[in-house]
Order: sequence, then C-alpha cells, then structure tokens
Amino acid sequence: MKFRWSLQPPQPLLAGRLTAQAGVSPLLAQCLLNRGLSEPEAIGRFLQPRLKNLCDPFLLPDMESAVTRLLRARERGERLVIFGDYDVDGVSSTALLLEVFRRLGWQVDCYLPHRLDEGYGLSQDGVENCLQKFPVTLLLAVDCGSTAVASIAWLKERGVDVIVLDHHQVSTPAPEAVALVNPQLSKAGFTPASDSVADGSRHDAGPAFTELCSVGLAFKLAHALVKRGRETGLPGATEFDLRPLLDLVALGTVADLVPLIGENRILVSAGLERLKTTQRAGLMALKQVAQTPPEVGTYEVGFQLGPRLNAAGRLETAEEALHLLLAGDLTGALPIARRLDSQNRERQKIERGIVDEVCGAVRTTFNPQTDFVIVEGRLLWHIGVVGIVASRVLQEFYRPTIIVGGDGELWRGSGRSIPGFDLAAALRECDDLLVRHGGHAMAAGLTVRPENLDALRQRLNELARRALPSDALQPQLRLDAEAGLEEISLAALAELAQLKPTGQGNPGVQFFARQLSHQRPLQRIGAERQHVKMWVTDGTTTHEAVWWGAGNESLPVGRFDLAFAPQINEFNGRRAVQLKVLDWRPAV
Repeated sequence: MKFRWSLQPPQPLLAGRLTAQAGVSPLLAQCLLNRGLSEPEAIGRFLQPRLKNLCDPFLLPDMESAVTRLLRARERGERLVIFGDYDVDGVSSTALLLEVFRRLGWQVDCYLPHRLDEGYGLSQDGVENCLQKFPVTLLLAVDCGSTAVASIAWLKERGVDVIVLDHHQVSTPAPEAVALVNPQLSKAGFTPASDSVADGSRHDAGPAFTELCSVGLAFKLAHALVKRGRETGLPGATEFDLRPLLDLVALGTVADLVPLIGENRILVSAGLERLKTTQRAGLMALKQVAQTPPEVGTYEVGFQLGPRLNAAGRLETAEEALHLLLAGDLTGALPIARRLDSQNRERQKIERGIVDEVCGAVRTTFNPQTDFVIVEGRLLWHIGVVGIVASRVLQEFYRPTIIVGGDGELWRGSGRSIPGFDLAAALRECDDLLVRHGGHAMAAGLTVRPENLDALRQRLNELARRALPSDALQPQLRLDAEAGLEEISLAALAELAQLKPTGQGNPGVQFFARQLSHQRPLQRIGAERQHVKMWVTDGTTTHEAVWWGAGNESLPVGRFDLAFAPQINEFNGRRAVQLKVLDWRPAV
C-alpha cells in the first residue's frame, strides 16, 4: 500500500435514519455523516445551497465601521486606494471592489505589491511606494494587514485611515485600523447575533463567516454597501445586482484553498454556475486560452484558471492578472491571457527545474528512518515558486518541507507540513536562527541567513522526531465507506454529485471494495505507457478502472481490495462508471 487507509467509522443506525428522513441512499447518508451532517434540515441546506441563506454582512466584525468610513469618503469626494495582494484571492478581491466602488461613485485607485521587491502584505516598502503613487487619506488593505501593526501606525501618523479586509490570523496586539473586518475575530470572542441568516433560519456549523477568504469578504463588503446604500438613497444602489460578481468570488475562493463549507459553499456553488456562462471578457479569454471545458468546476478553477492568474504575481507583479479581470472586451483581454499563459509555462519550467534539483539532492542522502523534515536552499532559486516546490517535494517524500532561495545575504523561503507537525510553532522554536518567520500549522514563510540553513535543518528534525510517530510519515488515505461494485451505478453517482462543489473541507467521495479480481488482462495506456487500465470484478459486477500515473508501481494481482474515487467516463456519446484507482492491497 502507498497509503495508510483510514475508513470513516460506519454509522448504519444513523445512516438508516437519514435514509428514511432525508430521502437519501445509505451511501450518500454515510458520506453526509462523514462531513458532520446528521440533521435533515442542515442536510437540505447543504445539498441545495441558496444565496438567500447568506448571512447579513453587518454581522461581520467591524463591518459597520468600514461601511460608515467608506460612505463618508464618498460624500466628501475623498480618494480611496485599494492595497491588494498578488495571489488569485488578492487580485480577484481587488477587481471585485474596483468594479463596485467605481459603479457606485467612489474615486478609487489600486496598488498591488511586487513580490520580489516589496515582500508580502502591507510592508513598509509597499505602503511607502503606494502613498508616493497615490497620496490618499484612506487605504483599504485587502487580503493583508491583519498583522501590519507598524505599517498601519506609520500610515496613521501621516493622516491615513486604514480599513483592513482580511482573513488571515490577527496579531496581538491587533493593528490600529479604523476597521478590521476579519472573521478570525469571531473565533477570538466576537459572536454574531445567533448566526442569523437572511431567511430567519440558523446555521448549525458554528460561527458564520470564519471560513471566508478575502474575495468572499469583498463580496460581503459589497453586499453591505449596497444594502446600506438602498436604505440611504445612494445613487446606483437600488439597481445594483451583486450576482454577476460571483464568478470572481468562485475564482478566488477555490484558488485560495479555503474550506468549501458554510458561506463558501453557497458562494462557490452560485459562482461556478456564473463562471460557466460568464460575460466577463477577461475570464472568457482565460477560459479560451486554458481550453477549459464548458462545465467549469473546482478542478478547472484550481488547476487551469488559477495557476495562470497566479503566474504573474509569482514571477514579477500581479498587475497583468488584474488588468485581465478588468478588461472591457475580448479583443483587449486575449493578448493578456496569452501572456499569462506564457508566464505560467515559464513558471512551470522554473518550478520543475528546482523540484528536480531538490529531489535529486534529497534522494542521495535520504533516510526515511531518521530524516523527518526536509530543508533545502540554493543561491538563485526563484523565491516566487519555492512554495509550490515545497508542496511538490512533500508529495514525493511525505515529509514537512522548507525550500529557500535568494541572491543576497538573506534568503527567503516557504514551508509546507503534514498533519501532526505545526510548522509555524516549530519555526518559533527556531527563532534564534531566523530573521523573520510566520504562518500557520500547515504552511509558513521565513527569512534566513544561508549559513544558518544546516542548523535549521538539524533543529527542525529534532523537533519533528519528538512530535511525529512513525506511522504519521505514511500519507493517509481517507475513505468514506466500503462499497460493493453493484452500488456504484450511474444513478448513485448522480446522487453523490449533490455533494459538489468538493474541495477543502468537503472532499470528493472515496470508497473501497473487497475481494476483487481482474475480469480481463490489464492494459498500459498513455504516450509513455505510464497509466494502467483494468477491468475489475467482484464476480457479479464489473467496472473499468484507471490508475493514472501508475508508472512502475506494483500492480494488483490475484484477489485484492481496491480504493477508488468513482467517476463518470463519457466517450463517443456513451456514459459509463469508471473507477479512479487510488491504492490497492492484497485481499484478506
């Protein structure tokens, strides 16, 4: 087995009750229970997400203060600058807010920081350059600012009010912003009034909003401005339709890998429908260049559209990505989309080169019994891709991984971790070896002097050795249920499709079946014969199964158990069940 199989606990009695009360199959009932849904009312809202169930935006921390200050700026003719971020969440948030502010009569500009020159977030260099370009008295920081205590104090001294619209962790003390609209404050003690929703019902899954990323918060701010504008007679507010903004919300939310539950599930479900038929020129051009199929889902956003928008900010500045989202027509948008596509190919080339270097270096010395953390760095490795490289290396070796690079006396890097090892906490234990660091349990950033790299590797390995049991170093395969092949039918897959959109917090369904054998010989497919097609049977039902990227992996023989993700294969107008192979083991 490549993985540690982790079967979710079967709950036949509860599943039977849901089958009777909610009218779902036992298989779907078990999948819903696995996702923490056990009441028919909550299940109904989950399976049929509706915009009318979105919460009042004014329940968000400091939303009232933010709206009041923004409306005052409009009344005074005061100029506003949006200080964004260079990833898809930051760029889509900036584009959404620019569209809203301009249509509702604000005087607004925007500034996106340069990853290599100004670093991450509301940095001192970034705000100084922003003010030099746009000398304003009101700055809206989007997707950053929750820890920018010094920068916001510096702005305040110069008479600049700051509104922060962000979803990252808030520092202690918090920055002295005019308004800090951040759902993390809900976790810190701010409790929305009974989590009320627009139709008077309640959410069952804890505090509202806490899973939103910045583009979701941007949509909530737009909702709040339109709502208050309709109450106060703001020109343009009455006829303003928020729904066309949802394609941007889906784009940024999926790309930012936040949980697709609660408000996010509602926004992404509606946003993906908008994205399929979007009339936004930039997204039409991007879909065309990426050759995205008509049925746009989370996969297409996460692996086709998102990386192309991210490429600009990773290599240089994200302004091209923003220009694309704001493009007025397809003629102007297509050249930008093609340039982003070219930059993405360049990013992939740089990334592959560094991944090959890292993996080659690690393989020569890697001892799975003693090497618990991978730390690699080299002069001139591009700091714009080190986070992706860390993710790729982690997938190869399944170890917490930190990759750093640079061209001076200070190198910058990114780390990715595995369950059970809090990377941000571990870096705090290495504070004396680092210049700067921050992040959370599963991902973090750092700045380090290259001469401290060996000591950092040694320290982190000591920490991981104490924190991680040996079985934690084998990746876990989450399985929803054991299923017979006869249960995996086209009708069953149509019912299970109600769980979409799937992603973080709501994973795609994965099952396993026992005591299978091959109904006919296996077949190697693909240009390099790297994939394997098989026909598996339990004696009564046979399904086609494909193991993508099987390569030289050991193939199932004799009787075996198979872990798989069910899907529908459409070919020549014919639809059939196909199993995507995840892993196998000899049958007991």
